[in-house]
Amino acid sequence: MTKVPSILTIGKGTQDVFMRSDEFDPHQEGKQMYTHLPLGLKMEVEDVTFSTGGNATNVAVTLARQGLDVGYMWVLGEHDPASRTILDTLDVEGVNTQYVQLSSDYQAGYSVILIATNGERTILNHRGKTIGTDTSKLDLTLIKDYDWIYPTSLADNSLTVLRDILDEADKHDTKVMFNPAGTELADPEKLKTLFDSIDILCVNKEEMQKLVHGESLEELVRHGLNYVPVVIISDGPNGVIASDGKTIVRAGMYQDVKVIDRTGAGDAFASGFLSQWVQGKSLKDSIVFASANSTSVVTKIGAKEGILSKDVMLHEMPLTEQPF
Repeated sequence: MTKVPSILTIGKGTQDVFMRSDEFDPHQEGKQMYTHLPLGLKMEVEDVTFSTGGNATNVAVTLARQGLDVGYMWVLGEHDPASRTILDTLDVEGVNTQYVQLSSDYQAGYSVILIATNGERTILNHRGKTIGTDTSKLDLTLIKDYDWIYPTSLADNSLTVLRDILDEADKHDTKVMFNPAGTELADPEKLKTLFDSIDILCVNKEEMQKLVHGESLEELVRHGLNYVPVVIISDGPNGVIASDGKTIVRAGMYQDVKVIDRTGAGDAFASGFLSQWVQGKSLKDSIVFASANSTSVVTKIGAKEGILSKDVMLHEMPLTEQPF
């Protein structure tokens, strides 16, 4: 009997509250888009949706819905309603949450997301109370029990936390997929020193240009392969490029859909790829599922509602594959 691949996701969880209104109409000033919220006035909100987020929990749900053995590790509040909601959501999805440490010292993040009429959003974010750089609150020795880990959105000084996690993974030859968050990209040169422990790197074009030189996606992916075995670079509506050093896959949009909410699209893409790759699927097939998963997520409010289930039927998409 084939062993089911196991993946441990590590990182923050949040309670998300989505508010959508026809009054959240975007206006462009220069290159920046704005939604105006006049002070002193009461604005009507048509829809309010409660959901959970946090990169690591979003990723965990994709992996669980694909039938994989998934665990989630972090610290959450013992008496915090948002923390309870996060755990309940993951439990329903079949994610193993026994590695979550609960304490009254901690509090989950909390975000209010204002969704504009074009699907873009403004996020009012409260980080919660978490570990800082004290990884002793996490039982990292449990990494040895997993084939893969997916660390993301770890802490304000996240590279210190990430280094501790990667050191433990190195001890046990546990593979790592990494999709860096903003705090982890704040010091690109320091971040690159960790790449010898990364097996799959997933970033967008602007992020990759902070890490390596290059203008075109192909230049960037080729330079990235000097650091990690598999590189995936997205470029918004221009699609994605990926390579494992053997082939290069270029893909466009999976499907032209009406975007309701972009929250979690990046997590859906990265986790969609990993969910197929760990099962031995090809680079091409993994990109197709990643694209489909991300496309589905943006048609729903929240990061988890649109995540695809196992054995979903996929269709062809604009894609080319050639030898590296």
